[in-house]
Amino acid sequence: MSVSAGNPSLARVVSRFAAALLALGAFAAHAQQPAKPAAAPTPPPSWQQGRSAEQEKSTLHPFAIHVTGKPAKELPVDKLRVPAGFKVEVWVDGVPAARSMALGDKGTVFVGNRQANNVYAIVDRGGKREVKTLLKGLDTPNGVAFRKGTLYVAERHRITRYDGIEDRLDNPPEGKVVIDNLDPSKAPGHFWKFLAMGPDGKLYFNIGAPGNIVMPNYMQASISRVDPKSGTLENVAMGVRNSVGFDWHPRTKQLWFTEHGRDWLGDNSPSDELNVVTRKGQHFGYPYCHQGDTLDPEFGKNRSCSEFTPPALKLGAHVAPIGMRFYAGKMFPAEYSNNIFIARRGSWNRAIKQGYDVYRVTLSEEGKVLKGEPFLTGFLTDEKADPPMWGRPADVMVMRDGSLLVSDDHNGIIYRVSYGKK
Repeated sequence: MSVSAGNPSLARVVSRFAAALLALGAFAAHAQQPAKPAAAPTPPPSWQQGRSAEQEKSTLHPFAIHVTGKPAKELPVDKLRVPAGFKVEVWVDGVPAARSMALGDKGTVFVGNRQANNVYAIVDRGGKREVKTLLKGLDTPNGVAFRKGTLYVAERHRITRYDGIEDRLDNPPEGKVVIDNLDPSKAPGHFWKFLAMGPDGKLYFNIGAPGNIVMPNYMQASISRVDPKSGTLENVAMGVRNSVGFDWHPRTKQLWFTEHGRDWLGDNSPSDELNVVTRKGQHFGYPYCHQGDTLDPEFGKNRSCSEFTPPALKLGAHVAPIGMRFYAGKMFPAEYSNNIFIARRGSWNRAIKQGYDVYRVTLSEEGKVLKGEPFLTGFLTDEKADPPMWGRPADVMVMRDGSLLVSDDHNGIIYRVSYGKK
């Protein structure tokens, strides 16, 4: 017989005491367990990286595109302006997120994009354009280049070739990898690639910095080239924060490229750049020096801008120069020969927006910059609005008849600029 069998009050006391002991034991066991580490805070988007404490409350932000595109009939295309004698018109719409362009031997226009996963082929049939979805399910297929029947596509992590593509637009061949493992860490930031075939028969492409202002590794913040036959990779230019457009001077064969400057140094600094490579291995400053004369407040300590190659031309703060081409056509007036056309996609990281145009750069016979000026305007509607524009030029390409195509990734449209009666 228990001590409390005949005493209900004592039984209750014992029961409560036992429960307390059990609770105390559970608490002690829990206290001895190692505390779980606190969850790491979610990192901010890469475009916010580099902000000062005073900029934490800034309302500035990048502008989203119309991912599925927008019909031209719904847009104020009549607001577009070009110099006297020129004409601008819609060449084709319905090309979602249209960015980089390449021209095939048989007249096919191939279009890549940064914010989708397809590559498109546009076929001109007697003045009527047909848009075909050529390749699907790719990883940021921004870069496209064409040479001798082969289409090359640069994704985030690799470059792939598609041989005999123009004969198989409805049944494309299996891609063959030229080079892989270009983004092994899936780095944030500027991972999309521009792609072009150089006069040396090698494929040139960019690998952007993995953030706004960070120390890149040996492959990042660069322009590189790969031999499509052997797969041999070489660095061409370093210290290039993000270039999404380049071309070769028709006479000197030197490589020229656009470059985006860093964000969050103010409305008017630093300027975006037009650069020229005069020897392999040149360093253009990032992350130490910006626009050729402005040391970075963090990475520029104990450095000098004189160490690095300055820009050939300052293009304006935060104007986002992307695609660029030398004009080697015959349609435009003679003074346009060997000029550079640059798609300035437009700013977000300044209070008063600028850019949103196609910019013309005039060079001397020796290839020196003489001046720069807007050529195609009208996309910017209100420099203080959010968003301030209805369209954004992304790439330019000279057609065989000498006309100039301009892609607009914001709306999925390609425009054509012509001159005279042609």
